[in-house]
Amino acid sequence: MKRLYIAGCGGMLGDAFYKIFKENFELKCTDIEINSSWLSYLDFRDFEAYRNDVINFKPDYLFHLGAYTDLEFCELHPYDTYITNTLSVENAVYIANELNIPMLYISTAGIFDGSRDIYDDWDQPNPLGHYARSKYAGELFVKENVQKHIICRAGWMMGGGPNKDKKFIQKIMNQLKDRKKELFVVNDKLGTPTYTHDFAQNVQLLLNKEYWGLYNMVCGGVTSRLEVVREILNILRIEDEIKVTEVSSDYFKNEYFAERPASERLINQKLNMRYLNIMRNWKDGLKEYLNNEYHNFLPN
Repeated sequence: MKRLYIAGCGGMLGDAFYKIFKENFELKCTDIEINSSWLSYLDFRDFEAYRNDVINFKPDYLFHLGAYTDLEFCELHPYDTYITNTLSVENAVYIANELNIPMLYISTAGIFDGSRDIYDDWDQPNPLGHYARSKYAGELFVKENVQKHIICRAGWMMGGGPNKDKKFIQKIMNQLKDRKKELFVVNDKLGTPTYTHDFAQNVQLLLNKEYWGLYNMVCGGVTSRLEVVREILNILRIEDEIKVTEVSSDYFKNEYFAERPASERLINQKLNMRYLNIMRNWKDGLKEYLNNEYHNFLPN
């Protein structure tokens, strides 16, 4: 059984990686937040601690997952953002090269500026803010310095459940749990949801095939924030009970002041060309996610 070290594994994506990879790999999963029994503490911003922990485990692969993903935090704390999202990735690159092992890095659809409706794997990124810049800088460093690498660009992440999901789905579910009867949802943000379990399974397929390189990796079907909310209500069968009011992004500009691209829609062109795209339609992923993680979440 091969050994896999996963750094920054305490979030929603790390949860899926642990569940998918534990069957076929001997894992060591680390994070600064110990929120599961299978995690141990490691701050990957500390190069020597990171290096020693990985070297002592003697892995066959190194996965670097963690990052600051709150755009407002990143705009307010650029120094911390680049240490966490960029320099720590360089730490991982140095360690992977020292051990001569393949490395996985998670990038984001947010590195594009939204001037186009849809982006494939070869479109040129143009990051808008500190979060996007820090992630793109990490992507470039991995691409240029690790021979055997997999870089996967994710879209709007969904996964992790109430305890680990800090993104859009959880924010909607919290409003429903609080018995909100009206949801205000932006009508000017486009993207592609990415179910974490599908994502982890597709990464495992690439790893098994040893198809190194850069890949867009999102669920099928381009959509919008508005359509995602309507689908949530439809899956929960409460679409007649909740009013959805369309607003522009300006409605939330005080809370969400960081610049965001109008479109973060990706298509998995390279995965399709290699016949390795096993990402399902986003509606199927969303339905499975809600059924698995939120069946006891809503009030009676």
